[in-house]
Amino acid sequence: MDNEDEMSLFAQEVAGIKKLEKSEVYLAKKGAPVDYEERQKAAMIAIEADRNHLSHDYVEKVDPNDVLQFKRSGVQDGVFKRLRQGKYGIEARLDLHNHTVVQSREQVYQFVNDCMRNDIRVSILVHGKGDREPDPENQAMLKSHINKWLRDLDPVMAFHSAQRHHGGLGAVYILFKKTEKARLEDWEKHQKR
Repeated sequence: MDNEDEMSLFAQEVAGIKKLEKSEVYLAKKGAPVDYEERQKAAMIAIEADRNHLSHDYVEKVDPNDVLQFKRSGVQDGVFKRLRQGKYGIEARLDLHNHTVVQSREQVYQFVNDCMRNDIRVSILVHGKGDREPDPENQAMLKSHINKWLRDLDPVMAFHSAQRHHGGLGAVYILFKKTEKARLEDWEKHQKR
């Protein structure tokens, strides 16, 4: 096909087409108004999820009957002993029964942030023992993840499996770092003495 034939064919194809005025141009499909508040909320959830550094990959497996315990350096032995014995008042509780590992990962991360935001010092996290799982390979899967996640969260100063009346080996007491606000309040309280 030569140049003249192409031009003739093009002219036939575009015959009858008229130029649109700018006001007739549609750039976007018109629909329901955009809910910017919902979009912002979704963006904040996505940002928060990105900050969640807790592992969802393989973690070291613990036995359903293992005692979970952890103490950062700087936590006094007497404080850890009182935590282990359940002698601190429990200010917050998270129950993860019937949650998947993925759901629990989000819940634990949010729970720790909420506790810090609200100056919670001691909480309890109920994870279950995981000994009812018929497949021995999947037993204590959530408990194993909790053992790893709590160690990876900086605000967690210590944790220990709970006393029997608080859930025993299916729960842990958690001791959180003092917030700046709590430290200031303690300092002011001791200054008044």
